[in-house]
Amino acid sequence: MLARNLLAASASEATPVDTTWDTNASAVTLFTDTPQNWLRVNSQESNPTGMFIKPDGAKLYICGQGGDEVNEYDLSTAWDITTATFDQSFSVSTQETSPSGLFFKSDGTKMFVIGRSGDDVNEYTLSTAWDVSTASYSQNFSVSAQDSSPTGIFFKSDGTEMYVTGTTGDNVYQYNLTTGWDVSTASYDQAFDVSSQEAAVEGLFFKSDGTKMFITGVSSDEIREYSLTTAWDISTASYSGDSESFNVGTQDSNPKDVFFKTDGTKMYIVGNTKDALFQYSLSTAWDVSTASFAYPSKDFYDFETPTSLNLSGYGIHFKPDGTRMYIVDSSFDAIFEYSLSTAWEVSSASYVRNRGVGSEEGFPHSVFFKPDGTKMFVVGPSDDEVQEYALSTAWDISTETHTRSLDVSSQGTIPRGLFFKSDGTKMYVLDTGDKEVNEYDLSTAWDLSTASFNQSFVDTARFGFTYALFFKADGTRMYTMNTNSTLTEFGLSTAWDVSTASTNHGGFGYTFFATSSRGMYFKPDGTKFWITDNSGGTVHGFTLSPR
Repeated sequence: MLARNLLAASASEATPVDTTWDTNASAVTLFTDTPQNWLRVNSQESNPTGMFIKPDGAKLYICGQGGDEVNEYDLSTAWDITTATFDQSFSVSTQETSPSGLFFKSDGTKMFVIGRSGDDVNEYTLSTAWDVSTASYSQNFSVSAQDSSPTGIFFKSDGTEMYVTGTTGDNVYQYNLTTGWDVSTASYDQAFDVSSQEAAVEGLFFKSDGTKMFITGVSSDEIREYSLTTAWDISTASYSGDSESFNVGTQDSNPKDVFFKTDGTKMYIVGNTKDALFQYSLSTAWDVSTASFAYPSKDFYDFETPTSLNLSGYGIHFKPDGTRMYIVDSSFDAIFEYSLSTAWEVSSASYVRNRGVGSEEGFPHSVFFKPDGTKMFVVGPSDDEVQEYALSTAWDISTETHTRSLDVSSQGTIPRGLFFKSDGTKMYVLDTGDKEVNEYDLSTAWDLSTASFNQSFVDTARFGFTYALFFKADGTRMYTMNTNSTLTEFGLSTAWDVSTASTNHGGFGYTFFATSSRGMYFKPDGTKFWITDNSGGTVHGFTLSPR
């Protein structure tokens, strides 16, 4: 436990419709003001495994095990995957039902697909270069003698050398082709063991001159770099060292393939945790240690950085004017306070202070403040109580004094979420033990000593692993956030009366952005909301837009 002073968009349409507070997928956008640097492909492929980009950067190709096909995309801006639009697809299921890797001849007239079902490389001829709809199967080459689970494929620029990765041996295998780009002329040459660096190797890429090799895999989530003293000869490869690797786990914990821009200044990975591609910039060409992934600036914040602590991040709360943000961290049993130089922009946050609450709650999950900042409330499953604190200086958590507790164990066994009606006469506690939201009346506003239990709303299907609770300002909608980052929206036919709640408004899933959400907060006008990611140590912001 930390010591108490351990660390000193309005929506509008032709016919006006209120789309604020509407979390349906069609109404939600993320980071609308800056580039996203990723491309979701789940509409075409639910399990992407391989990727390729045309040498001029104008086309993108994805293969995967969901559709057993190669999907073709057009890029309106070369090498910028965020500008991709889906064009067409070509099924390879007759030859391979588990495609894992993809490569094209440099002129686009041949395509190669490798997979774990046939354990072979399948060669296709394209009558129109780079147009997968004109592909036809030609022949195949088995690699099963080397690896029974091949994953990645790459060719030397003239097609006379072929390289394959596989998870059976965690090797890179090299093959000689007597006729370039003709897999029927391939013969096994040698192998290079990468198991010391990656125990489940997937993707493979070479620098254009053959002097560098890059692999990725799902064991370490790293892009590993190797130097070759003799170009294209893997027997001369040596690992460049951990300092020359780059971890992509924050973006996707199951990276399947890696690709580079022809000049080595951009890197791309595809993964099937989030069914997406991510693009990175390299400040030094071909040096993966210089890679960086840029999250959009306005609504993203990594709250590990200010304190150099591995904060887990649970509940989140804002001052009503958006200039202060508070994060509950259960690892240190503390509330962390941040100042926002630009109101409601979490990217402008800077660490101010923290305050330990472990003496009252050993596992805090949620925090809530009285609108004037003179009271703070904390709840958690350790003591099954709601804790009340008085702040002698509004919004300054260093001035808090614990005043009282309210035992809620009679209503539930694992309280996690907390919310108050704006006038302080009602309190709501989300309990995942009994899978319900419990409503309490306060005869004296904001005074827990006057609280009495009123009623519950039970939802066994949704409240089992739910952490966060929030209400629309007028009490007609209620929101809960599941640990897998699924937000559910409930409509209340009678404001602030949980017994009238129903899931007639749906909700939205955010697993692409946060895989282990714990906290949730809406801007008072309902045009933005934020969620905390326990696994990534981050805050993600979303804009609610007109449909």
